[in-house]
Amino acid sequence: MSVVPSSPPPRRTNIGRIVAASLVGTTIEWYDFFLYGSAAALVFNTLFFPSSDPLVGTLLAFLTYAVGFAARPLGGIVFGHYGDKVGRKKLLVFSLLLMGGATFAMGLLPTHATIGVGAPILLTVLRLVQGFALGGEWGGAILIVSEHGGDKRRGFWASWPQAGAPGGNLLATGVLALLAAVQSDEAFLAWGWRIPFLLSGVLVMIGLWIRISVEESPVFLEAQRKAAEEAARTAGAGAAPGIKEDAPVVQVFRKSWREVLVAIGTRFGENVSYYILTAFVLVYVTVHLELPKSDALNAVLIGSAVHFVTIPMWGALSDRLGRRPVTQIGAIGMVGWAFAFFALLDTESFPVITLAVTVGLLFHGAMYGPQAAFISEMFDTKVRYSGASMGSQLASIIGGALAPLIAVELLKDYDSSLPVSVYLSAAALVTVVTVWVAKETRGRDLTKDGLVGSVPAPAAPPAPASAKDSARLGG
Repeated sequence: MSVVPSSPPPRRTNIGRIVAASLVGTTIEWYDFFLYGSAAALVFNTLFFPSSDPLVGTLLAFLTYAVGFAARPLGGIVFGHYGDKVGRKKLLVFSLLLMGGATFAMGLLPTHATIGVGAPILLTVLRLVQGFALGGEWGGAILIVSEHGGDKRRGFWASWPQAGAPGGNLLATGVLALLAAVQSDEAFLAWGWRIPFLLSGVLVMIGLWIRISVEESPVFLEAQRKAAEEAARTAGAGAAPGIKEDAPVVQVFRKSWREVLVAIGTRFGENVSYYILTAFVLVYVTVHLELPKSDALNAVLIGSAVHFVTIPMWGALSDRLGRRPVTQIGAIGMVGWAFAFFALLDTESFPVITLAVTVGLLFHGAMYGPQAAFISEMFDTKVRYSGASMGSQLASIIGGALAPLIAVELLKDYDSSLPVSVYLSAAALVTVVTVWVAKETRGRDLTKDGLVGSVPAPAAPPAPASAKDSARLGG
């Protein structure tokens, strides 16, 4: 495939730099996003939503947590539109600045005790900004790697930005766990919780410096070049100007709505399971089981470390087996683990709690690792940013946004983990069914429209080199 003359060297020449920049950027943005979830479970319920019932305060805190998810599809639409029009890189830089600025501002907010109802209102506004920024980040980060990486190893390369999610959660949980270990509960509630939010300002500057060095996607540049050549050819032939194309998001819902639904179903079980395993578990362990918050934080910390390391392994496996089989390993595993998970938590043993979280995140990683390549391969270049973002972010509303809320409400109403297990298992089953009916996309040539070049089965053997070989192969 030829590229624009002034474009970077051939594809994969700088893939290491591209992967590093995407991983660092997504880790920082997920750090900002997950920091809010951990704080909602541990401190925001007291500082911004004081209530006589701890679970009610936590429920209100998680409502603002869900608001961030509601803003993500809007971010996906806006960032997707401009990402498909002007390129992936510019939007990635802007999303990082927007997310970091909102998180830093959270660290400066007065609490409910200081300004009353104005505190949760300001917190909610900043959470909306976080969600808007993250809604545009995910699609750009996975696409710029997918479109730089080769067709044969796209699952592996594209899984690295996915590792930014546990990387960010690892960083956020680690900072909170460290502060909880060295501070008294009083000091942590008074001012210590602000430190991780203010730290975001430093992290964003580091991420920005790395991300600016990223080169634009060669697939996008090639598509732009072809469009410009076609426009020039049409004008040179004296033809009337063509009909103006619809916005990318309109094209997605008009021509690729099935792919959007598949992306939503693929992400649903993964999204629900992740926020129960990493956010709701903090509530369950600290409020329901009344164990120290360090037990919950350290269990998530260890599980996230394993998760971070294994996600690229699942991505690489999807390059060999296909996106669908690997995703099914995780989804089917989660259907059963949903019940074992809470049974293990109820032992109140820290090693067993850690095992429960870690195994759950391993199953999640099997769904999450191949997902970046799987979803990006579903859409054509002109609408890929919009399509991938919309499919992903719509799933985040009905999946991740509601998961902690539903789980807390079920626990409050039934005082039992069994309804939560049923909910988690049913969500994973949605992904099982969706992926079962989906088309395999492994190896798709992203420069061509449709699933051209995808390899759902091993490639055919090479042409025989001799008459003997020809006869043996039926030729």
